[in-house]
Amino acid sequence: MTITITAFERSPDGGRGLARDTRVRWALEEVGQPYKVRLVSFRAMKEPAHLAVHPFGQIPTYEEGDLALFETGAIVLHIAQRHAGLLPEDANARARAVTWMFASVNTVEPPILDLQNALFLEGDKPWHAERLPLVKDRIRGRLNQLSVRLGDADWLDGAFSAGDLMMASVLLRLRASGILDEYRNLAAYVARAEARPAYKRAFEAQLAVNTGKPSSG
Repeated sequence: MTITITAFERSPDGGRGLARDTRVRWALEEVGQPYKVRLVSFRAMKEPAHLAVHPFGQIPTYEEGDLALFETGAIVLHIAQRHAGLLPEDANARARAVTWMFASVNTVEPPILDLQNALFLEGDKPWHAERLPLVKDRIRGRLNQLSVRLGDADWLDGAFSAGDLMMASVLLRLRASGILDEYRNLAAYVARAEARPAYKRAFEAQLAVNTGKPSSG
C-alpha cells in the first residue's frame, strides 16, 4: 500500500529541515520505504478534509490504506515498529529507544519551543528582555543533563535508533540560537545524525519543495 504524508506547501523555515514532516521523511528513508507527499497550504490545513485526518490542523499526517495517523512521534513509532532499522531487536533495548523518543518531545523539546515563541511571538512584550534569559536557562538545564548522559558515545543507547532520530531532530531547532554549540558532544551528536544518508535524502526532499529545485535523491 502506498504511504502518503502531508507537508507544508511552503515551510515557515524555508526548507531548513525544521518542519516536522522532515522527521517522518527521515524515518521512511531509514527503513527504505517509498512514500508520496501531499503538499497543503496553511488555509487547506484548517479545512474539513485535512481536519478529518489531523483534528488540530497541523502537519504531518500519515496515510496508508485504511490507516490515518497524526502526531510526529506516533508516526515515527509506527514506522519503526512496522519496518526493521529503527528499533533494536532486544526487547529491553527497544523499550529504551521508545523512552528516548518520548523524552525528546516531552522533556527536551518544550523549552526549545518556548524559546522560539519568545523570540518570534513575544519580542514586543515589555517583559521580553527579562523572560528570555530564563527561557534559555531552562534549555541549558535540560542540555546539561542530556550532555552528561550522552558522554562520549555516538548515540543515546548503543546503535542509532528512532530515539536518536527524534532527539537529533529536536536539537536541530537550537542551531540558530547558538546554545547547541555550547555543548560539544551534543553538537557532534547532531552532526553525526545529519551525516546519515537517510537524513540527507529527507532534508533535500523537503528543501526541494521550498526552492523549486529537484532533490538529488
